[in-house]
Amino acid sequence: MLSRKKFIRQAALSAGALMAGPSIMEAAGYLTPLKLTILHTNDTHSRLEPFPMDGGRNQGLGGVAGRARLINQIRKEEEHVLLFDAGDIFQGTPYFNIYKGEPEIKAMTSLGYDACTIGNHDFDAGMENLAMQLTSHANFPMLVCNYDFAGTPMEYKTQPYKIFKKGQLKIGVFGAGIEGKGLIPDNLFGATKYLDPVQKANEVAYELKKFKYCDMIICLSHLGNQYKGSDKVSDEVLAKQSEHIDLIIGGHTHTFLDAPVIYKNKKGNDVVVNQVGFAGIILGRLDFEFSKFSGQKLAKSHTISVSQKSGG
Repeated sequence: MLSRKKFIRQAALSAGALMAGPSIMEAAGYLTPLKLTILHTNDTHSRLEPFPMDGGRNQGLGGVAGRARLINQIRKEEEHVLLFDAGDIFQGTPYFNIYKGEPEIKAMTSLGYDACTIGNHDFDAGMENLAMQLTSHANFPMLVCNYDFAGTPMEYKTQPYKIFKKGQLKIGVFGAGIEGKGLIPDNLFGATKYLDPVQKANEVAYELKKFKYCDMIICLSHLGNQYKGSDKVSDEVLAKQSEHIDLIIGGHTHTFLDAPVIYKNKKGNDVVVNQVGFAGIILGRLDFEFSKFSGQKLAKSHTISVSQKSGG
């Protein structure tokens, strides 16, 4: 039993902590860093099966079965996992030529993708087809903030961003697409209006940070990694001209990065950029840690080879 003196002292300390507000009370929950694992692919190009064993450089690599085993194993090991794709889901094998994207979207749904963005080749069978495939077979959103699809079959089929809650974390994710003119035939791109990706990305990231209070902001980009001697917007350009983006998951240029590249944004803060080649032969993995006092940091990155034996 507490003495009267000890009881009064303990009650005063408790009351003081409550009066101090959330900062002290919440800090206790951040003594152990919060962990988030991000898995990602890009430019899978209808590669549902591994490359054939024909002596080629990529023989035996890729395929959704091997990717599924890896993803399922990581989900068993980690509490908070997000899975994203950076576009060009379609085009590249007979599966697309015959079925026009249905098995690709169904595979992504089965794998439990949380979101994707749109790539230029995802228009290859027309907007009507893409809209139908998403409506009929996708249980994940396609995110893009700089395409205005008003008056097209893709109107209302995409959204600019989505917020994911993982434990105590709020993760804001949005998409950015490449300029269609000269890359996507006019009859496929239709009346789509292309908007400045840097301007729109900064607008959306600002909203996610300042009004939605996200702990981390991710851009799924199909802009391309770098363009030497060109004024085209790339992930490098976007990273350097951004203010609130923490991570850019890239696509389009089929760039194999051995490790993520880190740029400084306009405020001098780090922006992590990663891309994992093409055809689903690599599964990207980024492990982040969040703490109350040191903020968010990239704790570890992996490039995981996908094969028929993936996952053991």
